[in-house]
Order: sequence, then C-alpha cells, then structure tokens
Amino acid sequence: MKRKYILETKEVTKIYDSNGLVVKAVDDVSVRVKAGEFVGLVGPSGSGKTTMLAMLATLLRESNGSLLIDGQELRIMSDKERTKFRREKIGFTFQSNNLVPFLTALENVELMLKLNKKNGRKSREKAIALLTRLGLEDRLNSLPAQLSGGQQQRVAIARSLIHDPSVVLADEPTANLDTERANQVVQIFADLIHEGQRAGIMVTHDLRMCKYVDKVIQMVDGKIARVITDRDEINLLAGTSEFDQLAKEDLSKQTEQTAVSNLFTPNLSPALAGK
Repeated sequence: MKRKYILETKEVTKIYDSNGLVVKAVDDVSVRVKAGEFVGLVGPSGSGKTTMLAMLATLLRESNGSLLIDGQELRIMSDKERTKFRREKIGFTFQSNNLVPFLTALENVELMLKLNKKNGRKSREKAIALLTRLGLEDRLNSLPAQLSGGQQQRVAIARSLIHDPSVVLADEPTANLDTERANQVVQIFADLIHEGQRAGIMVTHDLRMCKYVDKVIQMVDGKIARVITDRDEINLLAGTSEFDQLAKEDLSKQTEQTAVSNLFTPNLSPALAGK
C-alpha cells in the first residue's frame, strides 16, 4: 500500500540556547505533505522557515517532536545514517545553486548518481534526458561560468531530482533570477514534482511564485500562522487572481488614456490656467 503522506512532522521544535538566552526558532510545527504535492513555505525573515527546511533536509536535528520521511523516523538515526538517508531520499536546491565550478552541467548532475553508486551508461543517459527536458541539451558540456543564472538553476534542479528522491526541497530558488527566468524555473520544478509524485517544499519571499504550488504554509515567529489550500486564495496571495488581473488591466488602460490625454492638453502656466 502506497503511503499517503511522504513527509510528516509532528510538533517539531528547534531551540537555540545562547548564554542562557533561549530562542525557539521553530515552535511546535506539524506539517504533512502528500506524494505529488508542491508546498510553498512563506513568512518574514526570522519566521523560522529556513530552519524548518534545514531540519527537513536532515542538516539540523530537531530539539523535540517527530519528523518522518517515507515513514522513517529521522530522530532515531545516527549522523552516518542521516547522511546516507539524505543522499538517497532528499533532493535540495539552494539559492546559490552550489554547482561544482570545474565540472560541466552533465558532470554536476552525474555527480549525485556517483555519490549513490549509480554511475554507468544508463545513468548518463538518464542525466542527459533530464537536462534535455529542462532545455539544456546544447549546454551539457558547459561549465557553470558559461551558463546564465537561469541555466545554472535548471542544472541544480536536475541534480536535485536525478536520484529519484522522495522529498525535494528548494531554498529561495529564484532569488537571483529575473521574473521571466524565475517563472520558468518554478514552473519546471512544479511539473517535475507532480509528475514524479514527490513531496516538494519551496521557501520563497516572492509570493508571485506561489501560483505554482498546491498549498501555502505561512510561518510567523516560529509557528504556523496559516495554511492555504484554496486555489482562489493562493492566486490572490500570488497576485494572479482574476480580480487582480482585471485591476491591473484597468490600471493599464487608465495609464494609457492619461498619456494620450496629456498629448492633446495644452501646457498652460499656472497663471494662464487660473484665468
């Protein structure tokens, strides 16, 4: 029987104690993500979302609570077991993409397979197929410095997905991209999460990117403040609702009409205009 939820956290807390000052970076957070579900994790700086993502990636240990991926409890794993689990079950895309500068796009993606001892001809064919799907078939042998920001991020996405992880995490994947490339990257990311039936979570400050997710979790002061699953509400948050679109079109028309009107309005001085 296939598990309904790939990722589950139950009352997870992360506490930092610095010289007697206790700070709850994440406070009693419970989250569930289904297979094929893409979640946007949003909130102001200091809300705990990056700490939460680091715990989901097994880079940080939770202070209290339970964290399960594919039904496996992370808390009881040793550091060695967590490292192996992370390498096999989790894909991670960073804001800065962290590509190896002296490896080509293809080699960067293959590296993840080699770490999991899956290298070989079929593995190379799989990496080429994924990079081709991402529109990089003519950049396979390019070094990161020879790629644009959007192309580098697509290589990073391929690297995070090539080993068929159960969970895919992205930390501000569009922070260094312009609007057009940001939309392309997140759209591709969402499509691949849905198609591969993975659990995906993206931390973002750009609420426009929420139009590609299935659920939005808002964090404030380490706690979950709101969970949004209604499509209309998500679109409203992302600024892509029908009402918002109509308002933008109306504003555009008003601006155009004002500009045209100004062309035919005499530029009268205040003194003359008052007569």
